[in-house]
Amino acid sequence: MSISGVGVVSGYGWGREPLWQGITGGKPAAGLHPGYGVGRDEHAWVGRITDPDGMPGLFGRAVRAAATEAIADAQDRGWRRTGRTVGLVHAFTLGDVADWRDFYLVDHGHRRSRDYLRLLPSTPISVVMQDFGFHGPAMNVSAACSSGSAALLTAQLWLAAGLVDDVLCVTTDLSATPDMLEHFVGMGAAVADLDPFTACRPFQEGTRGFVMAEASVALLLSDAVDRPYARVLGGAMTNDAHHVVSVDPAHTQLIDCARRALAAAGIDAADVAYVNAHATGTRQCDAAERDVLTTVFADRPVVTALKPLTGHCQGAAAAVEVAALALSYDRGLAVSAPIVAPAHPRLLDGTAELTGGLTVKLSMGMGGTNAAVVLAPAVSQSPSPASGPAASA
Repeated sequence: MSISGVGVVSGYGWGREPLWQGITGGKPAAGLHPGYGVGRDEHAWVGRITDPDGMPGLFGRAVRAAATEAIADAQDRGWRRTGRTVGLVHAFTLGDVADWRDFYLVDHGHRRSRDYLRLLPSTPISVVMQDFGFHGPAMNVSAACSSGSAALLTAQLWLAAGLVDDVLCVTTDLSATPDMLEHFVGMGAAVADLDPFTACRPFQEGTRGFVMAEASVALLLSDAVDRPYARVLGGAMTNDAHHVVSVDPAHTQLIDCARRALAAAGIDAADVAYVNAHATGTRQCDAAERDVLTTVFADRPVVTALKPLTGHCQGAAAAVEVAALALSYDRGLAVSAPIVAPAHPRLLDGTAELTGGLTVKLSMGMGGTNAAVVLAPAVSQSPSPASGPAASA
C-alpha cells in the first residue's frame, strides 16, 4: 500500500508544510508555556498545538483538519476515489484530555448533549466519515506510543482481507496538559525545564529525556494514485510482557519485532538504508534501540531521530514521524535533529540528501508495546518539482 496523502496538525502549526519547514530548518516545535510548574505558575517546554480561534472541541477540529488536508493532498496527487470503499482507522491514547477535565471540573458533569458528544471517541471519526461520504469500516485503535504504527498495520490487514480499497489513517494525541506532564516528569521520562536540544539528545551524551508534544496526523493509503509519497511494505508488533513502564532490559521482543517486520516486508536487514528510531532520549530507550541497531542491522543504516525537533507526540509520535518520512522520500532529503554532543557514529546530523533505499521506523510504547514498519520509495519516484523551495529550507 502507498502513502498517497499527508495531513498534519502539530506544534509547528496547522498543515504539513509548517512541519516540513520546522524539521528541515532544525527548529524545535516546543516553546515555553505558562502554567505547567509547581502550583501551575511556572513555564515548561511543551510542543502544544496552538488553537487558532479559541473555539471548543480542539481535539475534534485537529482530527478533521488533518483528515481534510490528507484527502485534498491525495486528490492533488491523482487519487481516484470513484467507486472505491474507503475505511478510517483512528489511533489515539487518552482522547480529548483537556475537554474531559473541563467536563468534570468546570461543568461538573453537566453539558448540552451536543457538547457532551464531542468527548466520545466515536464522534471525530463519525464526523470525518460524514464529511467525505466514506462507507468502509471505521474504528479507533490504541497502542500507547506505537499507536500510529498500529493504525498502519490495521489498515494493511483491512486491505489484505478485502474489506476496503483505501484507508484513511488518523492518529491524534493532544495530551500535553500540565496534569499529564507532571506524571511523565515524575516517572523520569519527560523533561519540562530544559530546552529540547539540552533535554532530548537521543544516541548522544548528556540526554535527559523527551519534551512532550501534541499532533494529529492523517495518512491516506491507496494504490490508486499517480504520485504516491512512499510505500508501506509491511511491519510487525510485539510486547515485552515485562513491566507497565520499563523496557525489558533483555530487549528480546523489540529485536524480534524488527526481524518480524523485515520478514513481513520480504527484505533482509542488509537492504535497509535508514532506521528512524523511536529516539525518546531516555536511557532505557537509547539502550534498547542501540541493541537493535547492532544485533539486527550490524550498525549499517543511517539513524535518524526526530523527537528533539517534533517533541514526543505520545500516541501520535509514530504517525508524525511517518509523515516526515513520506515527505522526505518525496523531496529527496533525509532529516534528523542536529547533533549537539558526542553521538552514535551512524546518527545523521541535521538534513542531508536522501540516498534512497528502505527505511525501518521503530516505535516503543508504554506497557511494552513494540512496533516496526518498513517504508520504501514510491515506484519510479523522483522529488516533486513543486517541493523544491520547501526542500531547500
